[in-house]
Amino acid sequence: MAERRMFAKTIIDSDAFLDMPATTQMLYFHLAMRADDDGFVNSPHRVMRLVGCGEDDLRVLIAKRFLIPFDSGLVVIKHWRIHNYLRSDRYKETTYREEKAMLTVKENGAYTLPDTDGIPLGIPDGTPLGIPTGTPDVIPTVDAGKDSIGKDSKGKVSKEREGRAPRSTRPTVEDVKAYCAEKNITIDAQSFVDYYEANGWHVGRQPMKDWQAAVRNWARRDAERQTPKAVPPRKTTFHNFEQRDSAGGSWDELTAMPLPEVSDEELEELMKGKKGDGDPWQD
Repeated sequence: MAERRMFAKTIIDSDAFLDMPATTQMLYFHLAMRADDDGFVNSPHRVMRLVGCGEDDLRVLIAKRFLIPFDSGLVVIKHWRIHNYLRSDRYKETTYREEKAMLTVKENGAYTLPDTDGIPLGIPDGTPLGIPTGTPDVIPTVDAGKDSIGKDSKGKVSKEREGRAPRSTRPTVEDVKAYCAEKNITIDAQSFVDYYEANGWHVGRQPMKDWQAAVRNWARRDAERQTPKAVPPRKTTFHNFEQRDSAGGSWDELTAMPLPEVSDEELEELMKGKKGDGDPWQD
């Protein structure tokens, strides 16, 4: 595997790339540096933790289609063949040939999953993004023994849920916006739908059971990121002593000290001594 990687300016200078947070862009570069000669990364979460990035950075890369995820946990750099071209004598094929066989290469050199790429985001059509051909849809859109929603509905949907996508179906952007307005939740509905469409509506490796709960969790994480953490005051060694007004104690203590008593005779002797020494104050 080559030790050097290149990046095409047509990709990293695009608005889609530069609009992402700096940590997301950094994660993209680190993943590309650790990819094999076909652009596959077998441990994206380990790389994410190694460079100090978060789950949200990985989600954005998948939602923005800079990464293509697989159920096995692998990801592939979508524009790998645009970034890099290796000579045949230096090229070493990836060991993940099963995942590679699922991909096709567009005319511009970008990878694509032919049965999922090009589907408008946010429009549920029964085809899960990021799930290989032949894998059944793990989020049922029709309950067994009941009428389907949107097809010959018999009016069995309760008034409370009328006009809203059921919890087990894939919501549209409009469904997410409507639920957010109802619950007074603020999130980017398009990013939410893009992310879960890209990974086949999974939470980790498990199929999503309740998209409304996922919306609430998404909003809670957004709020936690936006809340600044309290910084404890810095401790110094400059305040480890009691403040004093003077070197000998407080001013009140000094003024309260009794003065020595001097008799008139002693005072007269002192004045004579001053005169004998040529006191400039004498007449």
